[in-house]
Amino acid sequence: MTRDTDGGGPTDRDLSRLLQNLTVESDKYAERFGAVHGLHRTDVNALVLIMEAARIGEPLSPSALAKELGLSPSATTALVDRLEALGHVERTRPADDRRRVALEVPAAALEANRHLFAPLAVAFSGAWTGFTAEEREVVRRFLTVSTETMRAVSAEVRGRDRRRR
Repeated sequence: MTRDTDGGGPTDRDLSRLLQNLTVESDKYAERFGAVHGLHRTDVNALVLIMEAARIGEPLSPSALAKELGLSPSATTALVDRLEALGHVERTRPADDRRRVALEVPAAALEANRHLFAPLAVAFSGAWTGFTAEEREVVRRFLTVSTETMRAVSAEVRGRDRRRR
């Protein structure tokens, strides 16, 4: 790895490369997960988004999912239909607004998928045991701002692509 001229550590380019490598390995893992469950890569991305929304207590609607994935309403309907047919997702109607549709992952699907992600979680936990609380905070902050930046640049590129059409 190259260093900054002040000797302060990895350069921005080094960090970008490492983040790209992590992304590639993550994609490979998600591809294997999808292959085991008969899911397309977009289906796996959708599941992750739906589970994360549920985790923070804000279930996704199909239209919010479409926006997140950059899909048309009809493509999103087909995707949700596939996930629902395989038992990975349920369409529900929140009690506070029966007009809305929320996407949720049933408990049985969460449990069935846990065996694929548990080994990764255990391995990460082992790999991170030597990190101090301060180092973990730096990693958390780095991953958070990197993810936010990726979302922002992706949205900008998507907007540019739409304007070109």
